[in-house]
Amino acid sequence: MSDPVVTYLTAAASVLGVLAVVFAVLLAVAHRFFRVHVDPRQERIEQILPGANCGSCGYGGCAAYAEAVAKGEAAPDRCTPGGPECAVTIAEVMGVQVAGFVPKVAVIKCQGSCEYTHDRFRYVGERDCRAATATQHGQTACPYACLGLGSCVRACPFDAMVMDEATGLPRVLEERCTACGTCAEVCPKNIIEILPKEQYVHVLCRNRDTGKAVRQVCKAGCIACRRCEKVCPVEGSAVHVNDNLAEVDMATCINCGKCVRACPVNCIGDFRQLRKDAQKRAEADAA
Repeated sequence: MSDPVVTYLTAAASVLGVLAVVFAVLLAVAHRFFRVHVDPRQERIEQILPGANCGSCGYGGCAAYAEAVAKGEAAPDRCTPGGPECAVTIAEVMGVQVAGFVPKVAVIKCQGSCEYTHDRFRYVGERDCRAATATQHGQTACPYACLGLGSCVRACPFDAMVMDEATGLPRVLEERCTACGTCAEVCPKNIIEILPKEQYVHVLCRNRDTGKAVRQVCKAGCIACRRCEKVCPVEGSAVHVNDNLAEVDMATCINCGKCVRACPVNCIGDFRQLRKDAQKRAEADAA
């Protein structure tokens, strides 16, 4: 007479074996009829992308962007961290030609250092610009100015920003900047823009108050004097004062720099000179 324990164990093992075979067959059938077909180009494009998942392309991450490109829903040149080499390689995978890649960089449109402006009160809360903005719109006298708490610096995934000890403002390290736009997204004052690197002339101010009001809170703020408009050699002028703030039309600006020299408060910057100054500071720091 056989041992009942052995009989039970044998029966259980047999049942499990049959179930395993049944489930394996079901999985094979499900895989055959319900599998998601992935375009091999999508996988190739995802391998080409830098994997930063920064969202500068307008999609949730590199995988989403690769899928959109493979489906023909997105252009192959929208990955700014990858640069022109990445765009060309993706275009080759898709069998298309890519238009001229325009290098971009983050531009901080504020010069509100302690030399030019002041604080209305001492902020002692969390060192986060968004948190400070919730407290009477921030501590700075100029309501449009950089708060200098470094949220953009900490958010940058490429360590392309530092806090300048001399000014108390963030500074972009252009050689590292990929124009991903993360810094611009976290800035509650909207003073950071992603702009073409070849555009040298920028109005480094956001204040749209009257000239008199601006002078009371910042020595480097636009006072809407319109001198920039008058000296611009472009027909119709490439600089226009709208709502008390000068704005450069990048489509027509020839980067001559005349408006920079004419500005009485130095709120228009020429990045050719600013980059030279930054290079000198970097060399001095390295020495």
